[in-house]
Amino acid sequence: MRIPKAIQDLAESFQRLPGVGPKSAQRLTFYLLHVPQIQLDKFSESLLNLKKNIIICKQCFNIGEEEICSVCSDPYRDKSTLCVVEDAMDVIAIEKSGKYKGHYHVLHGLIDPLNSLGPDDIYIPQLLERVRKSASADASVRQGEIKEIIIATNPTMEGEATAMYLSRELKTSREGGIKVTRIGHGLPVGADIEYADDITLSRALEGRREY
Repeated sequence: MRIPKAIQDLAESFQRLPGVGPKSAQRLTFYLLHVPQIQLDKFSESLLNLKKNIIICKQCFNIGEEEICSVCSDPYRDKSTLCVVEDAMDVIAIEKSGKYKGHYHVLHGLIDPLNSLGPDDIYIPQLLERVRKSASADASVRQGEIKEIIIATNPTMEGEATAMYLSRELKTSREGGIKVTRIGHGLPVGADIEYADDITLSRALEGRREY
């Protein structure tokens, strides 16, 4: 049986998405085939508007609908604390916790030599410039005094390499005595120690606190 080209093309498009295999792509395609046309049109419109209506914040490079995102424009956020994350999904995750009230800097990637991604290929130079302007003696240049930078990259090889690079670079940029910290990593709630990997266990032990 010959598969109609429209179905084949859409299934191939779904397969380009992360975590979607051939069977899942085919299942999604046939599901949409039976969806009412009005819902399909709305779905199509949402896809078309995804990039048209999303703007990268000029200050922190988070995603939003304005040139300055809702976090950066919030006068009640703590400007003295800056949390550095890999992508916008990390911002959403941290915001859901409700425990962090500072500002962010989104790198949009990690240092990954195997994929030819260096510090200049992500938003690291812009981070260093923010730090420089924060510590500037010129009041007309200063963009709010940063006292602590939290490096919140994931505990992967690339995340650790990026964190080490940032720590080294930021130490040379501490004109204002900025404190650089690393987000804690350890055992998640409900996890068994016997199934934890070496890195997770070492992080859990390093991050222990008085009980």
